[in-house]
Amino acid sequence: MKIIPVRPLSASRPTAPLTGTIRVPGDKSISHRALMFGALAVGQTRITGLLEGEDVLRTAAAMRALGAEVERHDDVWLVSGRGIGGLVEPADVLDMGNSGTAARLLSGILASHPFFSVMTGDASLRRRPMRRVTDPLTACGARFSGREGGRLPLAIEGARDAMPLEYDVPVPSAQVKSAVLLCGLNAPGITVVTEREATRDHSENMLRHFGAEVSVEIQGTGRIISLRGQPHLRAANVVVPGDPSSAAFPIAAALMVPGSRIVIPGVGLNLLRTGLFTTLREMGAELRVENQRMEGGEPVGDIVAVYTELRGIDVPPERAPSMIDEYPVLAVLAARANGTTRMRGLKELRVKESDRLSATAAMLAANHVRVEVDGDDLIVHGTGGTPMGGGMVETHMDHRLAMSALVLGLGTELAVAVDDASFIDTSFPGFVELINTSIGNSGGDALRAA
Repeated sequence: MKIIPVRPLSASRPTAPLTGTIRVPGDKSISHRALMFGALAVGQTRITGLLEGEDVLRTAAAMRALGAEVERHDDVWLVSGRGIGGLVEPADVLDMGNSGTAARLLSGILASHPFFSVMTGDASLRRRPMRRVTDPLTACGARFSGREGGRLPLAIEGARDAMPLEYDVPVPSAQVKSAVLLCGLNAPGITVVTEREATRDHSENMLRHFGAEVSVEIQGTGRIISLRGQPHLRAANVVVPGDPSSAAFPIAAALMVPGSRIVIPGVGLNLLRTGLFTTLREMGAELRVENQRMEGGEPVGDIVAVYTELRGIDVPPERAPSMIDEYPVLAVLAARANGTTRMRGLKELRVKESDRLSATAAMLAANHVRVEVDGDDLIVHGTGGTPMGGGMVETHMDHRLAMSALVLGLGTELAVAVDDASFIDTSFPGFVELINTSIGNSGGDALRAA
């Protein structure tokens, strides 16, 4: 297993604002799916804008191990797929690194292929629960054997004759939904997934893009998704938009540093991913979208973020699925807002790369911000000015927590340090350099080795 050296960093208030154009990496969710669906299609899929972070590279390696040809030529990735049911047994363990998305989605693919495989990951991923995915997948005929709680390493015996699934997802999770749909690809008949709250629909969009028959019925706040199994997936070109979850960090940095104004081109604007943007506007942020367009079946636009004073608000629980990864950085902005911000219904944060709910509260408390956890709610009492800072944040190998803490340090009186920033590159390669460059030479390196 690859050993990643510990990389402590600190962030301090810059003497100049963030300005100019900032390009964020390609959308991680779409990048994973583009590689997987390309491997399941017939023909050669051409992918541009792929996120080349460690998480996505693990997915590329897994697809190669399962028999697909995956190559990078200049800035384009080419995937020659094997068709539905055509993947082959891997010769070695599939190491998914830090990527819960890759591990959970791949479980769905492996469950309906008649061979044996084993998945593992880094220390963080091996702590994350997998039973929420593997339990419904056993109904197709697959067998899973893992550590207590279904945790990795996980041995998978795929179904010989996979059965279609019908599953009511108990908690909002695009990963669980996608795993069931991916399993249903290699089963005859109709696989049906019911979700009580709508979650990101990249899988449904991309399945259609590759030629699958997918229907969606709205049911209250949720949806019923039906997939016809054993389709003939055709290779398709994919343009990966900028990741809105990655865009959240430079946007938050601009909203932390007075005088800042940045433009982030080509960001994905899928309505099931943009809850943070809605929330920031409710808090008073000057955040607008220009040049809206469609690329590869997904809405895209250029985001302009300008420093503004913020006010505390109540964030409703039904918004959580559309911004579940952005709550730590929202909490950072809430720390400098006027008044109290209450973020409701964050149960899902407890099973991310870390227990993000507790870890986010600990991050703020270590930097003298008043914060409470009330059940599944996070309550941040904003300073209405500049938070004190000065703390050392334990990141728990969580890339989003590390970036959130560094953004906090850009707007505090005292520098904020993180114990390890090495995992940032799993989702946002070059994050530190990008933020420092946007500040310019006159501002110095706000993010530096601790």
